[in-house]
Amino acid sequence: MPFIQNTDYNPPFIFRNNHLNTIMPALFRKVKDINYTRFRIETNDHDFIDIDRSSVDSKTAAIITHGLEGNSHKPYIKGITKILNEIGVDAIATNLRGCSGEPNHLLSSYHSGKTDDLAAVINHARQILKYEKIVLIGFSLGGNITLKYVGELGRDIPDFVKLAIAISVPCDLKSSAIHLSKASNWIYLQRFLRSLKQKALDKMKVNNALNMNRMDIIKTKSFFEFDNLFTAPIHGFEDAEDYWAKCSCKQFLTSISIPTLLINAKDDPFLPDECYPYTEANSNHFLYFEVPEYGGHVGFMTNYHFKFPLWHEKRIMRFLNEKLT
Repeated sequence: MPFIQNTDYNPPFIFRNNHLNTIMPALFRKVKDINYTRFRIETNDHDFIDIDRSSVDSKTAAIITHGLEGNSHKPYIKGITKILNEIGVDAIATNLRGCSGEPNHLLSSYHSGKTDDLAAVINHARQILKYEKIVLIGFSLGGNITLKYVGELGRDIPDFVKLAIAISVPCDLKSSAIHLSKASNWIYLQRFLRSLKQKALDKMKVNNALNMNRMDIIKTKSFFEFDNLFTAPIHGFEDAEDYWAKCSCKQFLTSISIPTLLINAKDDPFLPDECYPYTEANSNHFLYFEVPEYGGHVGFMTNYHFKFPLWHEKRIMRFLNEKLT
């Protein structure tokens, strides 16, 4: 379907600044009254994935996948969880490996294209938790995983997976990684690298299989350097370029065969032009691609007081109401 041009997001003047729209909700938004129950999924490779469910006794569940170095307690995850519960849908907030507050067992953890872990959560929701309908929601890196999963399966996707929604997605990983190295994005890059490097160093303390120098990890200054040195080799890729090429969801979008909404704000500081798949959306009537003029990265603030819900949460609710029935 051609991309949606008549988007209705019109933020207050201050949030037409993409950095404020990105940073303010991430740092200052509080979402209360979320009651999670934790489940642990034992994976086939003898590791685990922790999921947090907020249930309203629905037969439909939304599986939510967070962004880079996120978790189920981030405001954007709790915000959509609250909206889902209010419209009568259970929420399953996935904590990707190593993101639940407890280090995972293996040397490997999670990455931008690890769709087998999403498949494990979907299988658990269907087989163990007995949901009849499942929808998928992903943010940023989690959005890339979600779209890659849906596109990889194409027409073979299970019939109980009804639709997918992805917000602020780096559809082309290489271009986004390069873009985040720009001076204007220094604060974001440093925050991500600080967390990623610490996890890598922690793994080096307990795993003798890592033939790496601690100082090499510490000295990395970009996603290219970190992914080339650490992410790619421990997950079986040749190098950062190989990892990015194989895991970018953009190449899978034309194969999507269930209703799918992708929202990338035009002013997203994380996303260069390559992350806006207009051509792919125009060639696939299942893919609804919406590009608001403003929004930042997983921002979409609607007022100065952080009142609930934010614009993208209301947009997700509308899409669910339109397509789930």
